[in-house]
Amino acid sequence: MKKTDAADVEKQDAAAKKGSLVPAQATGSPEPLLRVSGLTKHFPINKGLLRRQVGAVKAVDGIDFEVYPGETLGVVGESGCGKSTMGRLITRLLEPTGGKVEFEGKDITHLGVSAMRPMRRDVQMIFQDPYGSLNPRHTVGTIISAPFKLQGVEPEGGLKAEVQRLLSLVGLNPEHYNRYPHEFSGGQRQRIGIARALALKPKLVVADEPVSALDVSIQAQVVNLLDDLQDELGLTYVIIAHDLSVIRHVSDRIAVMYLGKIVELADRTSLYDSPMHPYTKALLSAVPVPDPKRRGANTGRILLKGDVPSPISPPSGCRFHTRCWKATQICKTTEPPLLALKTGHQVACHHPENAPDQAPGDAALPEGGPADASGSAVEKTDD
Repeated sequence: MKKTDAADVEKQDAAAKKGSLVPAQATGSPEPLLRVSGLTKHFPINKGLLRRQVGAVKAVDGIDFEVYPGETLGVVGESGCGKSTMGRLITRLLEPTGGKVEFEGKDITHLGVSAMRPMRRDVQMIFQDPYGSLNPRHTVGTIISAPFKLQGVEPEGGLKAEVQRLLSLVGLNPEHYNRYPHEFSGGQRQRIGIARALALKPKLVVADEPVSALDVSIQAQVVNLLDDLQDELGLTYVIIAHDLSVIRHVSDRIAVMYLGKIVELADRTSLYDSPMHPYTKALLSAVPVPDPKRRGANTGRILLKGDVPSPISPPSGCRFHTRCWKATQICKTTEPPLLALKTGHQVACHHPENAPDQAPGDAALPEGGPADASGSAVEKTDD
C-alpha cells in the first residue's frame, strides 16, 4: 500500500499545482457546497420508571466548518470523539439537537422525511461496515437499483444496464448482478456500497471509515477507487477515518476532532508539516514509519496519559487540558475559540505549537500533563 499511496500522493500534488484540487475558497468560488454552523447532538440519558432525563451524552458539541465543491475534507480523531455522529448529522440520518446544516445555501437542518427525499439524490453516505450495510436477502442488482426505485428515476437504457454499468465503474463484474452479498469478499462488498451511493450521481458523499473494516492488502484499492471516482465524476467528499495515513492520502483539508469539538482545521500539507494543536501533534507522532533504519531510534513519539474523558461531563475550559503537557490555568477555565492563526489554518488552543503563544506567562497546572518522548512516560495514544 505504501508504494501505491506515494505514487498517488505525487499525482494529487501535481494536480493541485495545476489547480484541479485547489479548494474552492482558494480559487474565489463564492459559496461552499456544505456549511455547518454550531452543530450539536446530545443523546439524552433517561432513568427511573418515569424515564426522566438525568443527563446527556454530548457526542457533537458545537462545530463549524465548510466543504467546497470538488474537495475532500478528512475528519480524524480518537474513537468516541463524535466523527461518525457528525457524518450522520450532515446527511440528516440523525436529527441535530442544535446548530445549522446548509446544503447549496438551503437550510436542511430540520427537514422532514418527505422534504429530505429530493435532497437524498445529492447527499449520499458510504457506511463503515460492508457486511452490515447490505441486506443479505437481496441480490446485488436489487441493492444497487433501490435508489432509482425510491426516487422514481428511470435511467436511460434500462435499470439493469445502469446497475451493470455501476458495477463495472467500481471494478466489479457486471455479470454478478444476480449474486448475493455473502458471495463477495469484504472489499467487493464495500465496492457494492460505493456503487449504491453513486447510483443517483450525488454532489456530496460522506464516507464513514470506508476502509477500516477491510484487510490492509485491499485498503489501497478502495482508497484509489474513491480517488479515481472523484476525478471522473467531480464528487465532493467528507471522509471520516482514524487512520492518519489514509486521510493524508485522500484529503485536501483535514479537521481534527476531540470530544465533540473540532480542535484544528487546515490543509493537508500545513497540518502534517506544522501541526498547531498538541493533540494533533500527539496523533501524528503515533503514525508508524516503515523504515528499518529508524528501528530502535528515538522517534519523538508523544504518549498521552489517561483516557478520553466522558462526553457526559466533559472537562471545563479546553477539553484536552486533562491530557495536555502544555496546559495552564487558562486552559482549565476558558474554552479556546477556533481561530485562524495562519491563512487557512485554524486551531483552538491557548498554547499552540508552531505559532505564537496566545496566553504567554500563564501559570502551569499543578498536576502537570503528559511528557513528550524525551520525558517521563505516560500511557497511550488511541487513534
